[in-house]
Amino acid sequence: MPRPLLLLRPVAAAATSPKPATTPFLSLRRHLSTTPHAAATTTNPPNPASPSPSRANPSPRTQLKPPLPLTPSQTAFLSSLLRVNQAGELAATLIYTSQTPPLVTREPHLRPLLAHMLAQEASHLSTFNTLLAKHRVRPTALYPLWSVLASGLGWSTAVLSREAAMACTEAVETEIGGHYNGQIRVLLEMVEGWERAGHEVGEEFRGLVETLRRIRDEELEHLDQAVEHDAQKAEPHWLLTGVIRAGCRGAIWVSERV
Repeated sequence: MPRPLLLLRPVAAAATSPKPATTPFLSLRRHLSTTPHAAATTTNPPNPASPSPSRANPSPRTQLKPPLPLTPSQTAFLSSLLRVNQAGELAATLIYTSQTPPLVTREPHLRPLLAHMLAQEASHLSTFNTLLAKHRVRPTALYPLWSVLASGLGWSTAVLSREAAMACTEAVETEIGGHYNGQIRVLLEMVEGWERAGHEVGEEFRGLVETLRRIRDEELEHLDQAVEHDAQKAEPHWLLTGVIRAGCRGAIWVSERV
């Protein structure tokens, strides 16, 4: 069974943390309430014959308080974040997979673009699959339904036209990019609160923020590429993108909770 990722403490302390049973992030709360900060920051014992550099020149890092454990609401938010992001990346992967055969049959020059976008989406899905497993977070119960709907959406828009397929990408990536932005804002508010209170923030938690930023930027790259390939020439553009965006918002809302 893979070891859970402990987001709020330094990576060096991960090897000694107990494994959770079934509750997401349970070991995080238990570990941070019992492990002294010194165990995570001290790698070599000081030489008693020489003055300690940290005493002579205390650095801001050594003066920080130990990381705070996650509150129940923060735990619920992170579990929801991983669940909905995994579902979204699954849907995006299936949309591009279903769009590829009809599109490249009619317009072979689109093959490299579609392959590039699909490869990035598959990488995003792999990232969240790994995080779900490490945190013992269950995927959405509607996984099979989203799989069918995403495949159908990708295939049907590609059969309609290249413009319709690109409009689908534009709509989906607009909603996904905005959703990632909202998640990043919440995580940064958590980091700001901990830092303002003088508590340390683990590198793995910061790494999660950077991962979301990278994935968001790649999703917005897909949005730009869709617009460049005539997404807004789809007829009727406003209706097609409006329906797809509304469907994405509904799927996000449900996947966060179910």
